[in-house]
Amino acid sequence: MPKPARLILPSSLLAFALASPAFAAAPAVDPRIEQVLAELGKAQAIQATAISPDGQQLAWVIQRDGKPAIEVAAADGRHARRVSAASKPGECAESGIAWAPDSRRLAFISNCSVDLTSTKAMQNTVFVADAGHGDSAGNGSPRPLATLAGYAHALQWSADGKSLGFLYVPGATRRASATAAAKPAAGEIGVSGVEVQRVASLDVASGALRELTPAAMYAYEFEWSPDGSRIAYTAAPPPGDNNWWIAKLYVQGAQVDAATRVLVDPASTASGSLHGLQIALPRWSPDATRIAFIGGLMSDQGATGGDLYAVPAGGGELVDLTRDIKVTPSWLHWTSPQSMLVSQVDNGRSQLADYAVSATRAEQQRVHFTVPASIGDGSASMAMSLSADLTRIAFVQSSYAAAGEVHAGALRDAPPPAVTAFNAGLKPSWGKAESVEWNNEGFHVQGWLLYPANYDAKKRYPMIVVVHGGPSSAVIPRWPGVGYGGAPLSALGYFVFMPNPRGSFGQGEKYVQANRKDFGYGDLRDILAGVDAVEKKVPVDDKRLGLTGWSYGGFMSMFAPTQTHRFRAVVAGAGISNWQSYYGQNLIDQWMPPFFGASVYDDPAVYAKSSAINFVKQVKTPMLIVVGDRDAECPAPQSFEMWHALRAQGVPTSLVVYPNEGHHFVDPVHQRDVLQRALDWFQKYLPAGG
Repeated sequence: MPKPARLILPSSLLAFALASPAFAAAPAVDPRIEQVLAELGKAQAIQATAISPDGQQLAWVIQRDGKPAIEVAAADGRHARRVSAASKPGECAESGIAWAPDSRRLAFISNCSVDLTSTKAMQNTVFVADAGHGDSAGNGSPRPLATLAGYAHALQWSADGKSLGFLYVPGATRRASATAAAKPAAGEIGVSGVEVQRVASLDVASGALRELTPAAMYAYEFEWSPDGSRIAYTAAPPPGDNNWWIAKLYVQGAQVDAATRVLVDPASTASGSLHGLQIALPRWSPDATRIAFIGGLMSDQGATGGDLYAVPAGGGELVDLTRDIKVTPSWLHWTSPQSMLVSQVDNGRSQLADYAVSATRAEQQRVHFTVPASIGDGSASMAMSLSADLTRIAFVQSSYAAAGEVHAGALRDAPPPAVTAFNAGLKPSWGKAESVEWNNEGFHVQGWLLYPANYDAKKRYPMIVVVHGGPSSAVIPRWPGVGYGGAPLSALGYFVFMPNPRGSFGQGEKYVQANRKDFGYGDLRDILAGVDAVEKKVPVDDKRLGLTGWSYGGFMSMFAPTQTHRFRAVVAGAGISNWQSYYGQNLIDQWMPPFFGASVYDDPAVYAKSSAINFVKQVKTPMLIVVGDRDAECPAPQSFEMWHALRAQGVPTSLVVYPNEGHHFVDPVHQRDVLQRALDWFQKYLPAGG
C-alpha cells in the first residue's frame, strides 16, 4: 500500500504551523543535520567590495548584527572601520557602496525599514561619507543626500563626481527582481500596481533628483558615458520582471526628457548570432565611440553569459567579437579603445583574461588567472573592482575549500591574496572537491564532485546528483550558505555530483544553445554519462543514486524520473512539471520562446515533449517537492500539479509550500526547514550508512 502524501498549505495555516510545535510533525531531524547547519551558519557573508580609484582603500559590505553593514580599510585590509548612518549597530541595512572619483567620498544606501515580505512602499536614503581618513566618520558623519520613496540600487558616480546615477523604482513595494516574492495578485492584472524601474541621478551638491529614462520604459542596467553627458542602458516596456528577455540597448543624453535612440534590438534589428537572444552589461569604450555588451541565450537577469558584442555609440553595424570561442564571458571592462579585461567561465572555473579588440574581433591575449572558485565584487556577475589606473583589483572569492574573503592587490598573472580573515578559521565539514570531465555525443562536459566527509576508499557510498538552475548557468565552486545545496549532503556521507551539461556556461555559446527545444533529453544524457564517468573513478553504489535541484534543476528533478529509473529518491525545488500550463501561470513567459523556438500557442508540441506530467505514469521514484507560494518564476501550481499526479499514481511524495517566499527563499527559518526536510528524505531512501 503506498505511503500517504503530505501537503502543507500555503496560507495563514502554514504560517501558524511554522511558528508552532505542530510544524515539528515533519520527521525527526538527524542531529548531524543540525550540526551541519550550525557550521554553515558560522560563515560571515561578504556581499560586495570596492577599491578606491587611487587604489589606496577598500570598502566592503558584510553581515553585522543580522544586517548588511559597510566597513572601510586600507588597500591591504588593515585598519578596518565602520561607516554608518545608523545611530546604533544593527539598526539599518546599509549597502550599495560606490567610491567617488576623488577616492575620498563613499556613497551608499541606507534602509532602516526594509521588509522583503511587506507590501508597503520601501524607503531608501542615499548617503555620502568622507572616508578619506580617520575614524568611521572621516571629517564628519555621513551626509544624507536624498531620501527616496522607493527602491534604489546600483549607485554609480559620473566621471566629474558631480552626479550619482542609480536604478530607481518610485513607490516600490518589493526588490526589483523576478526572483523576489511576487506581489499578491489583486486588481486589474498587468495594470494595477505596476512598478517601473528607471535610471535616475542625484545632484551631489543639492540632492536634487532627476528621473532620466522614460516613465514608460523599465530600465535594467546602465552606464555613464566617459564624459558624463550620456547614458547607455538596457530597457523594455513594463512589467519589468517579464520583459528583460526582450530588452533593447538605448543611448540618450543624461538629462530629463532627453531623446532616446535604440542601438540594438535583438528581436528585430539584430541579425545573425544575436537575433532573438538577450543583452546585458552595456559598457562604453574609453573614447566613447563604441558600446560593448554581453549577448547570448541567458535564463535570468544577473546570470550573465554569452559572446562579446560591440556597436558604434552613434548607431551602426553590430559585431559579434567572439564568435566560436570555447569559454563564456560574463563581465567586461574596456582598458583602452583597443583592449578589454574580461571575466569568463572556463570549464567550470573562473578566469580573468585580457582581450585585444579590433573593429571585428576580440582575441584573448593573456590569462591573468584561472581559479576553481567563485569571484566577483557584488555589482554584477563575476565583476571586478579596479583602480582608475587599472593596476589594482579587488573582489570577493570563495570555494568549496575556503569561505569568502576580500582579495585585493596588483593585477598580475596570479590572483591577489586575501586581505581579510573573517572566515579564516572555518574548515569544510564536507569532503574534498574534484573536477570531473567526460565526452558525450560530441560534447566535452565538465562537473564537480564532492567526496563524502571522512571518505574511506574501501567503502561504497550513495551519490546525489545536483542539477543547477538556469539552464544557462554553471556550477562554479563556492562556499555554501545555509540555503539548499550539495555540501551538506557531502557532510552527511554522500558523494555529490554537480554536472555542467549542455545548456551550461563554460564551453562557449554553441554549448549553451545545445539544449534549445530539447529540455530534459540531451542534457539528461550528458548527466547520466557523467554519472557513469564518476562511477568509474570512485566507489559509488549505483543502487543508491538520488537527484535534486532548484528551478531548472527542479524541472530536471521532476522530468528525469519519467525517463529513467536510475534515481531512487528525488527532491524537486521550485520545479516545473507542465511547460504548457506553466506558460500561462508564470510571470516571466518572455524567457520561453528563445529556448523553445516559439510560444506555446504556436508550437504546443515542443512544450509537451518536455513536460513531466505527460509521462508521469512512468514515475516510480519517491519525490519531495518544495516551493514558495509567491514564486513568480516557477509558480506553486506547478508543484501542486506534480504532487497531485504522483499521489494519484501511488508514488511516495510530499509537498511543502512556504508562505511569502519567492523563487529565492529569504526567511532563515524556511531556508533551514527546506534543507532539513531534503536531507531527511535522502536519509530515508538512500541511507548513507547502508
